[in-house]
Parts: sequence; structure tokens; C-alpha cells
Amino acid sequence: MMRSKRQIGLVPLGKIQEKALMDSLALGLAETYGRQVEIPPPFPSPRYALDERRGQYGSTAILTRLWRACGGVYDRTLGITEVDLFIPSLNFVFGEADLIHKVAVISLFRLRPENYGQSADPRLLQERALKEAIHELGHTFSLMHCAHYRCVMHFSNSLSDTDRKSRQFCRRCQESLAAALSIDPRQGERR
Repeated sequence: MMRSKRQIGLVPLGKIQEKALMDSLALGLAETYGRQVEIPPPFPSPRYALDERRGQYGSTAILTRLWRACGGVYDRTLGITEVDLFIPSLNFVFGEADLIHKVAVISLFRLRPENYGQSADPRLLQERALKEAIHELGHTFSLMHCAHYRCVMHFSNSLSDTDRKSRQFCRRCQESLAAALSIDPRQGERR
């Protein structure tokens, strides 16, 4: 079945504990990017990406699987997982994006307050997850990291960076996003 080329696939990778979180992400992403967001049935947990030595999951391997499964189905694809992600050059990542294939992934693992000895806080988790989701999808629209610490495209090296930034784009990143949304290089036409 073909889907709209202006649709974002929000793909659960394994069981996501809170359905309300997925619904909140879908609404926030639709509002931010002006696209329909579809939540398909969950994909299997990404066990194939486990690095047993590290006890973490390689986000790049997950991106490759997402692209193979969803490339051509959605305009952009964002995977959501509960597992702890890494790339070889960093101890962990909140997420990663593949700018060429327009897929991204975020992990809820390090966004959960309970993983830091605090009480579960669904509202805080939703806010953190939405910031990281907007950030990673921003990369798929060719946005790079921003020096403005309140911009959603600012790199989060720690959870305090995520908490400090807003879920909004700074003026420069907003202008870049508007330009990217007005012409889709894959379609070659104005929207």
C-alpha cells in the first residue's frame, strides 16, 4: 500500500510502555513539521543491534533496518525504542539520524527520570522525547546542530542540555526548515 509522500512514520521498535507518549509525539511532530504522522504496528525489538560487550544497541544498525523496511513508504521515518543507544565514538546517544535516507531513531532509555533514581514523570518524559524527536527529524530536513543553546537543534551532550533547550527552532533554523519544507529535493517541486 502506498502512503502519502508527505507523511512521517513514527515506528515503535519493540513495546513502548506508554501509548499516550506515542500519541503525544505524533501530535507534536505533526504540528512542528506540518505532515501527517502514522504510527504503524510495532516492529520487533532491535536485538540485532546489541553490542554485548557494551550492553548497548548500535543506533546506526537500527537506522539501516528502518530504511530497508520503510524507505519509500514514508517521507520521513522515526523509530522509537526503549533500549540504550550508542555510536562507536560516544558513550551513548539520545538518537541518531541518517540524512541521506531520511530516517532517524531516538531512545527513551536515558530520557526516563526513573533511570536516575527519580520518580517516574510522564509529562517530563513526553517533553524530553518530543525535543529529541523534533531534533533528529530536523536532521532529516538537512538541519545541522545549532550553537544557540535554547534551539531544539542544539546538540544534547547530557540530559541537562535536553532539559535546557526548548522544543522550538531558533530563527535561523526555522528559516532553514521553511526552505527545506518549501522544496523537497526528492520531489523536485514546490509544496
